[in-house]
Amino acid sequence: MSVTVDTRLIDTGDDELVEEAWALKERIRREEGVLKQRHGFFTDAYRRSKVYLLVEPGYDGDSVVGFAATRRDGYILFLAVHPDYRGEGFGRRLVAAVVDDHGTVTCHARATNDEALSFYEHLGFEVQRRVDNYYEDDGDAYYLRLGDGGITETLSRFMPGG
Repeated sequence: MSVTVDTRLIDTGDDELVEEAWALKERIRREEGVLKQRHGFFTDAYRRSKVYLLVEPGYDGDSVVGFAATRRDGYILFLAVHPDYRGEGFGRRLVAAVVDDHGTVTCHARATNDEALSFYEHLGFEVQRRVDNYYEDDGDAYYLRLGDGGITETLSRFMPGG
């Protein structure tokens, strides 16, 4: 897919494009059964986070291609990439932006979400522990931490001159 996708940073306290990010999250929830947060929880967390957005500019407004909402400590609350844009490096690009701003990057991933777990492991994340009943629906999760040298080694293979 050859598209122009811009990176936009949304600072804590701002809700720019929150409804567009919600719509993407909801599409993924319906199609894949993950990202099951309620609207109020999601929008509150979005506003309290630094959000890295990938946006495709358009004539009738910007389309959110993906986003990563993070806490001040580098914990990724939400990471989502539109299904039509997966496999193009956009998820890696979002995680790289988080890494650029934080020394340590962590997250949880649903224990049954093999696609997310493979993605994170490919980037160099390591499972620290399993957390039973982590999610509101009693789903289990893995707590992941980006290992030493993780994404920088992975990214160098995909960057010009790498």
